[in-house]
Amino acid sequence: MNTRRTIEPSELKRRLDAGETLLIVDVREDDEVAQGMIPGAKHIAMGTIPDRLSEIPTEGEVVLVCRSGNRSGRVYDFLEAQGYANTINMNGGMLAWEAL
Repeated sequence: MNTRRTIEPSELKRRLDAGETLLIVDVREDDEVAQGMIPGAKHIAMGTIPDRLSEIPTEGEVVLVCRSGNRSGRVYDFLEAQGYANTINMNGGMLAWEAL
């Protein structure tokens, strides 16, 4: 089993605050996203990922986010199987982000 690349919410926030341009893909459902997202994140619900692969670049870092890190981890595995080598799963999801 491959080891997922991960990032802590605090590190992601530090990098964003430093002005880095990162693509953040929020894979939660519409009702969850309506309650708040990481500024600048792109919403692609987990169930729509296979149909929206063209919106996820294969270059540059892509940080995957969900509520707790489980769904984004599954999306990470799916994207890796599709040949993506540039994805990073945010540990703890939005629960951890909101606790910063």
